Amino acid sequence: MANSSLFTTTTIPHQKNYGGVVFPGILSPAAVSSHNLSYLLGSINEQKPWLNSLLHKHGAILFHGFDSVATASDFNDVVEAFGYEELPYVGGAAPRSNVVGRVFTANESPPDQKIPFHHEMAQVPSYPTKLFFYCEVEPAEGGETPIVLSHVVYERMKEKYPDFVDKLESYGLIYIRILGEDDDPSSPIGRGWKSTFLTEDKNVAEERAAKLNMKLEWTTDGVKTIMGPIPAIKFDETRQRKIWFNSMVAAYTGWFDKRNDPSKAVTFGDGSALPEDILHDCLKIMEEESVAIPWRKGDVLLVDNLAVLHSRKPFVAPRRILASLCK
Repeated sequence: MANSSLFTTTTIPHQKNYGGVVFPGILSPAAVSSHNLSYLLGSINEQKPWLNSLLHKHGAILFHGFDSVATASDFNDVVEAFGYEELPYVGGAAPRSNVVGRVFTANESPPDQKIPFHHEMAQVPSYPTKLFFYCEVEPAEGGETPIVLSHVVYERMKEKYPDFVDKLESYGLIYIRILGEDDDPSSPIGRGWKSTFLTEDKNVAEERAAKLNMKLEWTTDGVKTIMGPIPAIKFDETRQRKIWFNSMVAAYTGWFDKRNDPSKAVTFGDGSALPEDILHDCLKIMEEESVAIPWRKGDVLLVDNLAVLHSRKPFVAPRRILASLCK
């Protein structure tokens, strides 16, 4: 019978320590038998309560050194073993392609582009609570997926900019993004309206946008989407703490392409402009508190989307990171 002895806790220099809790948690194989995929899947299935408790404690878990997770299909089996319900990618900005089962490519924007810190789909009401990332092809250089604890960002921002954070809590944020008809793979936010709403029918797109509380303004060659006001700060009931649950810095510093001006992509909920200096300092705080562990083939990163923001560093190809979103 499989048990938690399949896994051994590993520490590496990249991790951070907050009050005696390392971030992220790292699990590696404890025995040669754990390199068997069916043994790993059985162990995950039987040890879900223990693994979920680790995720709650650390915010993210890196499964490192499990050579049996060799393909996208193997990764799909790992995701399925955890038993989390799938979340369809409706309303997200990133261009993605389905690979197998519930596995998609991660953001397919060009390798020279940095993707700023964000909670996945924080700009829409229906967001995933958990994310899986998988390294199918490790980068030739760079390409890490930095992660940072959301409550740490909130606490540092609240201490340094109390008036700004108070206004965020009072008014929330409005996100504005202009979509083309089809995907633009050259843009980190290049998902067209057809794949965003999973339809080619404008009426169906209107209906699906309405369910997201999103307003659409059609143009000659695309659509302007207006989301909000929605909260920028949430309260994590399970951990009893406030979190920096937004895509504010990502929108303001990274929502740039031939259709979008990032300085116009996000405002306070009352429509007033966000202070540029504070946003850039927030990005600096995120980078200071972040952990960026180099990807190795077979690595699986499980992220609690209510606890952790993630980003992507530029890279030298090849690199192929796959993802799966869970309710």
